[in-house]
Amino acid sequence: MKLSELSDSQEAIITKVQGHGAFRKRITEMGFVKGKQVTVVKNAPLKDPVEYQIMGYEVSLRRSEASLIEVITKEEAKNIKVNDFEGTISDDILKTSAKEKGKNIHIALVGNPNSGKTTLFNFASGSKEHVGNYSGVTVDSKQAKVNQNGYQFEITDLPGTYSLTAYSPEELFVRKYIMSERPDVVVNVVDASNLERNLYLTSQLIDMDIKVVIALNMYDELEQKGANFNYKELSKMLGIPIIPTVGSKGIGVTELFDKIINVYEDLDPIVRHIHINYGNSVEESISNIQREIKKDPKLCAKASPRFLSVKLLESDESARFMVKESDHHFEIKKTAKEEIQKLEKEFSEVCETVITDAKYGFIDGALKETYTENPIKRRRKTAIIDTFLTHKLFGFPLFFFFMFLTFYATFNLGQYPMDWIETGITYLGEFMQTIMPDGPLKDLIVDGIIGGVGGVIVFLPNILILFFFISFMEDTGYMARTAFIMDKLMHKIGLHGKSFIPLVMGFGCNVPALMATRTLENKNDRILTMLITPFMSCSARLPIYILIIGTFFPENATLVLFGIYTLGIALAILFAKVFKASFFKAKEAPFVMELPPYRLPTLKTTLLHMWNKGFQYLQKMGGIILIASIIIWALGYFPRDIEYSKDYDKIITETSVEYDNIINLSQENNTDELLVEKNTKIQELQNLKLEEKQLNSYIGQIGKFIAPALHPLGFDWKMTVSILTGIAAKEVVVSTMGVLYQEGENSDENSAGLRQKLKNQKFTGEHRKGETVFSSLSALTFLIFILIYFPCIAVIAAIVKEANWKWATFVVFYTTGLAWLVSFIIYQTGNLIL
Repeated sequence: MKLSELSDSQEAIITKVQGHGAFRKRITEMGFVKGKQVTVVKNAPLKDPVEYQIMGYEVSLRRSEASLIEVITKEEAKNIKVNDFEGTISDDILKTSAKEKGKNIHIALVGNPNSGKTTLFNFASGSKEHVGNYSGVTVDSKQAKVNQNGYQFEITDLPGTYSLTAYSPEELFVRKYIMSERPDVVVNVVDASNLERNLYLTSQLIDMDIKVVIALNMYDELEQKGANFNYKELSKMLGIPIIPTVGSKGIGVTELFDKIINVYEDLDPIVRHIHINYGNSVEESISNIQREIKKDPKLCAKASPRFLSVKLLESDESARFMVKESDHHFEIKKTAKEEIQKLEKEFSEVCETVITDAKYGFIDGALKETYTENPIKRRRKTAIIDTFLTHKLFGFPLFFFFMFLTFYATFNLGQYPMDWIETGITYLGEFMQTIMPDGPLKDLIVDGIIGGVGGVIVFLPNILILFFFISFMEDTGYMARTAFIMDKLMHKIGLHGKSFIPLVMGFGCNVPALMATRTLENKNDRILTMLITPFMSCSARLPIYILIIGTFFPENATLVLFGIYTLGIALAILFAKVFKASFFKAKEAPFVMELPPYRLPTLKTTLLHMWNKGFQYLQKMGGIILIASIIIWALGYFPRDIEYSKDYDKIITETSVEYDNIINLSQENNTDELLVEKNTKIQELQNLKLEEKQLNSYIGQIGKFIAPALHPLGFDWKMTVSILTGIAAKEVVVSTMGVLYQEGENSDENSAGLRQKLKNQKFTGEHRKGETVFSSLSALTFLIFILIYFPCIAVIAAIVKEANWKWATFVVFYTTGLAWLVSFIIYQTGNLIL
């Protein structure tokens, strides 16, 4: 039967792993191999994925993947011998720069004691070295030469070692050999029947950033035990080619050397360098130490800076000795000591243990997808908590409660400090108005800098609160559970379950949503999520929706508003599928999701993570907004020498004097009415002046220049200018429309006068002169364009930061082009129908 057919709590023995490519590689890494025992822990609320327990760890597989694993129940497998050895798991991966290419390839055989290295060496080279079924047989390195396909292989059989920690002479010898002799390719010989123990050494080879090929030795024993091991999927996951071998019979040896040639010549498509993720705190410490190490090119030439950084965190004596020879050894040691103290204080454990646990976590997560073994029967607090948080009935309600709590705190608790900051900015603007003389500099500081940057700073409390909750969920381990229960839905559109969180955040603000994609380990998942996040209607678009819908669709306001949000979601789903089938078709990463144990993080740690993310928001977004605000202000402010069609100042003065005379001569008690009429008339004149000034400003000229491109959508030049200013921030669209449609700069979405002006607005110029601009159809087209087109500058800056400028440029063009196309189709089709 298939693994996917097992019911909750049912146990079985894996007999065969089918499939190919990335899946087979991943499955073997995670531990799903022949002869291993697996237990179904629970199904996700939507019955997919499924959580399994294997080798004492929990891991989730999608049903489509589990269906490729054949099992038999425990009762049916009484005669099958299960390998219940609980050993160290290792991870194989990586490659680094090689020497000059030639026909001589230097190979080093590295592996655990009793992994079959020497047996493989003997068969390949024809040597007769001593072989034994116990560790420590190879006490010295052996060398031999082999010729194949025109290449000469210089093979060195190194002593067996469980790790590269340098605790034993063998470990130190192997490590020094690899670092000093720099073999072109390291062949990591792995005992196929004891993957957990063997892959720990592989994980250290990954850190060393060297070229590696895995010889999955004694593969016949794995098959005989009935264990299914999808080594191809594991190979893709690790970025390391895996060749099954049987050293005693010479099976797979020829294929192994062929693969070594391909890796050496950089011809193997699987080979890629990966980093084992040790968690945010450890990764930050590694980066800090690495930064100091990279200051010494000589030290970097001796060892991988990342490997050396990890070893320094582990207080490795050999690494410390190597650093002593550096000119920067004082700075490196000081940084390492500080980072060790920080990590040990945070985790309340020795730093080496923290790193070791992270390696095992990586290995366990990989092997649970590819290899199965008898699980350790133990009830942990993590399992008890998961009983509720991932329950098929309680999981979703609890999840939505946490999401509601997060957004309630973000947009309600954050409103108080947001109002305080906004009030402070207003006071600062008024203060600058009073102390500075009139002129362009004053206008720049008050309207451009304080007004523009202030619009970003006011959101800082919301950002901090939002990331406080995100950091807390990450640090506790709950974020992985949200991916577990939502993965099936997200997988339908080609996304990881973790993508759900950033997309939901997008309804508040796209910027923190994009920053939240950092929770996605896979780069392709991050970029794909970023590409569709702008379709989520952020709160900045809501004032525009309220203004247009309230004006032209008052009878069906709720339906239209719901439809706009739904259209954004539909477009996100559609383009997620399109991008998945095009840009990321050949780059799909295997589904590997570790379910870490729950931990209660310290308040200091969570606050530190929160502030780091908030500071990045200020640092990166604030600078971009400042530049954009100044540019837009300048385009609207200049040129100053505008020739108005009328002398508005004179007309305003005459109108004021005229009304004052009428009021003074009036015998009736209608003074208040006359004052209101006077102010209304003067406001109309001022708005006419503002409109003409805006029309003749640079941004107005740009609007009139671009307007013909938007005429097929039913837009006039004022709508075009509003769209252009919305590039800085979508909230600016409403205030721009207030100026252009003669309602004044203080207009908002609830302004009755602005709504009436929109209804009465006529086309000016040559295009459809005298016709009404807004109809229900053009208003709907405008809403759709606002939904889809160019996200604000802050969003683009976030994409540049989180991905690169190429993807940001792509987002600019594809969203704007799509907005024009969809709006054109709707407007022109609507005109034909109506």
